[in-house]
Amino acid sequence: MNIIETLKADYQRFPLEQTYSIYAADVYFQDPVFKFRGLELYKWMIKFIHIFFSKLRMDLHHIEQEQNMIKTEWTLSWSAYLPWKPRISISGWTQLDLNNQGLISSHIDYWYCSRLDVLKQHLFSVNKG
Repeated sequence: MNIIETLKADYQRFPLEQTYSIYAADVYFQDPVFKFRGLELYKWMIKFIHIFFSKLRMDLHHIEQEQNMIKTEWTLSWSAYLPWKPRISISGWTQLDLNNQGLISSHIDYWYCSRLDVLKQHLFSVNKG
């Protein structure tokens, strides 16, 4: 299976059973909330998402590769563990850079909304999941 097919499969079952063997040991991760380096921290973040997000869904809208860069577009949604159970949704895109061994050396997420917009969904959402 090539890396594109592996990523498609990982998105479908996210955050369960991710294929960590496609990532470099010193993978760099960044999104609007976190910034760190290292595969063990990356695994911890995925585990955190699995534990603290309810009814999690990752929809992959598009994936393409140009040389050593892969771009994905996606929507991540979940139900927050709050009494009113708001349904939260973040759409965005990811840039994955590959090293000389073909492993993901950098994973940078960009959101089409602000962190404040995400906070507002938690506080003022009428959508229940």
